[in-house]
Amino acid sequence: MFDPVEKLKEYIRHPSVSADSRYKDGMRGAQEFIAGLIGSLGFTVEVVKTDLHPIVLAHRGGNPAWPHVLIYGHYDVQPPDPLNLWESPAFEPAVRGRRLYGRGAADNKGPFLAHVAAVAQLLEENPNFPLQITFLVEGEEEIGSPSFGPFLAKYRDRLRQADFVFLSDTALPSEQQMVITAGLRGMVALEVEVTGPSGDLHSGMHGGVLLNPIQAVTEICASLHTPDGRVNVPGFYDDVLDVEPWERAELAKLGSDTEAYRKFLGVDSFHVPPGITPLEALRFHPTLEFNGIGGGYQGEGSKTVIPSKAFVKITSRLVPNQQPERIRELIKRTIVERAPKGVRVKVTDGHEGLPYVVVPPGRSNTPKDQSPVLARAFRATDTAVAEVWGRPPLYLREGGSVPIIGEIKRVLGLDSVMMGLCLPEDRLHAPNESFNLDVMRKGTETSRRVLNAIAAK
Repeated sequence: MFDPVEKLKEYIRHPSVSADSRYKDGMRGAQEFIAGLIGSLGFTVEVVKTDLHPIVLAHRGGNPAWPHVLIYGHYDVQPPDPLNLWESPAFEPAVRGRRLYGRGAADNKGPFLAHVAAVAQLLEENPNFPLQITFLVEGEEEIGSPSFGPFLAKYRDRLRQADFVFLSDTALPSEQQMVITAGLRGMVALEVEVTGPSGDLHSGMHGGVLLNPIQAVTEICASLHTPDGRVNVPGFYDDVLDVEPWERAELAKLGSDTEAYRKFLGVDSFHVPPGITPLEALRFHPTLEFNGIGGGYQGEGSKTVIPSKAFVKITSRLVPNQQPERIRELIKRTIVERAPKGVRVKVTDGHEGLPYVVVPPGRSNTPKDQSPVLARAFRATDTAVAEVWGRPPLYLREGGSVPIIGEIKRVLGLDSVMMGLCLPEDRLHAPNESFNLDVMRKGTETSRRVLNAIAAK
């Protein structure tokens, strides 16, 4: 009998941090665990080597006329730091109440195992279940999936035989309301290094005669937004499309308890451009954010130094029709042009991802050439969610990025059904990450019903 909670505990015990080479044993352990688990269900498993972390590709064939579902997940997780803020060790899973705590519990080990459990149940009931299924589990999602593009190019002909992608790496607003993610923001990342003097200097002996690199970095950062919150990069908004009426209608169904959201964030007020609500800003509009900044002495006490270098890490979230390459160049050009005299600026490219949007059936602009199986999957999802969750799903864009979804669409031509299973209180990427076990149970049952409905046709 497949026990998803016990399997999730075992999965979490492998510290699979892709960003840190000290966790290479945990990465290998997680990859071997998930490959073995899927293989135990009767799948043919291939471990595809990459320049960094392998990709697990597992397939269950059958009659070529059967529908074909590609189920995506990732076995890597975010670093657990700061460790002292965890109530229980990050990689020692602990159940408290209705939650299972541990790094990766919600992102993405728990949600992915909900789909694995659904498949296990269906195959236990019927070993000849009439559905082709491919599992694709990568180990680099948390570092921008650098190996995913070459992998797609190599396996393109095989993977494009699927009808659609099914995954749960997105969010839902509450455990009562399922959201099917209809769009994701894209992203570009870059790092700016500002160099002043050739070495660190005594701030008393040399202060006042040169531009401090920390001051230069902060001046550059301050220039990249207007006081009302808009991104102050020429051309940044040129390609942004208007939001479709059906999307605004779906967002209205969600409601807008902005005061509760403000309290959840722990801020005194929102900072959004004029005429935009916080929930619209979160789901429909692009951003430019500073993710890290530094320079000079960082230790305890004081050290009177003018640093030689300072830096800032920047990411920009993009909406449909914005192209990562163009936005990257606009930001880089603006930074170089606005750099003050007296310092040298180096901008290093980071990872990027395409924005993505899909239109569910029944909307006024549903594409005519949409896959019949995809349309059937959306309808099956509507029915399953209503039955399991007690109300129909909402179809909303999400503020986050899953770069591989846009890449799958570009290379394979496949759209995705993204069933959100992560709650705001799951604390993704933060200490004390956890997964709601009731959501896991309902997610498993929803996935089982969706897959069963597709196969029944």
